[in-house]
Amino acid sequence: MSKTSTTTAADASLATSRRRFLRDTAATAALFAAAKAALPAGAFAQGAGPEVKGTKLGYIALTDAAPLIIAKEKGFYAKHGVPDMDIARQASWGATRDNMALGTKANGIDGGHILRPKTHLYSTGKVMQNSQPLPMYTLLNLNEDGQAISVSNEYKDLNIQKDSSPLKAAFERKKAQGKDLTAAMTFPGGTHDLWIRYWLAAGGIDPDTDIKVIVVPPPQMVANMKVGNMDCFCVGEPWNEQLVNQSIGYTAITTGEFWFKHPEKILGMRADWVDANPRATQAILMAVMEAQQWCDRMENKEELAQIVSRRQWFNVPVNDINGRLKGNINYGHGRTVADSPLRMKFWGEGGAVSYPWKSLDTWFVTENIRWGKFEPTTDIKALVDRTNRSDLWLQAAKTLGVSGVPTSDSRGVETFFDGVKFDPADPQAYLRGLKIKRAQV
Repeated sequence: MSKTSTTTAADASLATSRRRFLRDTAATAALFAAAKAALPAGAFAQGAGPEVKGTKLGYIALTDAAPLIIAKEKGFYAKHGVPDMDIARQASWGATRDNMALGTKANGIDGGHILRPKTHLYSTGKVMQNSQPLPMYTLLNLNEDGQAISVSNEYKDLNIQKDSSPLKAAFERKKAQGKDLTAAMTFPGGTHDLWIRYWLAAGGIDPDTDIKVIVVPPPQMVANMKVGNMDCFCVGEPWNEQLVNQSIGYTAITTGEFWFKHPEKILGMRADWVDANPRATQAILMAVMEAQQWCDRMENKEELAQIVSRRQWFNVPVNDINGRLKGNINYGHGRTVADSPLRMKFWGEGGAVSYPWKSLDTWFVTENIRWGKFEPTTDIKALVDRTNRSDLWLQAAKTLGVSGVPTSDSRGVETFFDGVKFDPADPQAYLRGLKIKRAQV
């Protein structure tokens, strides 16, 4: 064969290969586009992988931190592409605040298990050093219910329950003897502060004038009541159950009785971290949401208690955790309830527990206006809208294939144990109806 004919055959073969390459490339691109269209937006974005392999989240030794711990122990973080998550115990809510202000760039934390109102208190600078605002986002609600108000055995004969009013006369007698009166909570303006203030005020006891309200870290509550440093306290589990197990005091009311299905702790993160790492944020959200589903299953409760009781997490006897976790409540003065719906809830139908309802944030801001933490002129809706990222929750839920998710940002009117109602559409009406308050409305 001549040199010319050989070259012509080679050129023809090369041309054919090029046409095949272009055809195959086009087909691949078409398949890729079809796959992209078929997948939820979040799932497709997740295919690009998180921007980072993890970050550090803080937690306090409280049962409602369980989803963050279970997501680590059960491999959910790794499953979603953030295997290097560091879940770090914090000494107190004050330490959590300070470490959040530092961020991981300064050896702090970028988010974690926090009291729900902290997002508002941090973002406005109300509780920060030098009143310096730290923009934060509420990403999901970690749990509902599962806290309690407990009373010293000094008042055991009164058998205090929902109605705190019998304490009023007892407090007055004690004060007349020159003795101090102390109610403990965990952080100013936080959930426990608001629960115990509401409960006392509903019984005619002014928490700012009739008793001294102090801050005590959750793990130190029982020891402080044991030595007589407080008359009552509000904290999450397992510390109320431990108090009863040690016969130091008794539970007057669980917070589920106070406000059934109330929100409590959240996964909150620094806004700058979330904005810089949207895919990693989605990965963390999905991991924690899967952990919440695991935590909510009754067949997992015993293992959950065993895991979080370990030395590296809570370092607490498992029997101080598993009773109330399962809904078996020993109040400590002869009253017991089995299989109670007041147990801590983590997920709920369609993720209704996990979803960060804006209407619930509206109550927390309003209640903090009541006690003077925020000014009466505070634009409640604007504050909630800039801190609550329910949109990110919905994106993660869609990627996970969760069905029946909330379609509104409001749960509607809420009712408390004393019959008072809160309409998130009219928080001012709620404030006007309260007898004991600091806000002038």
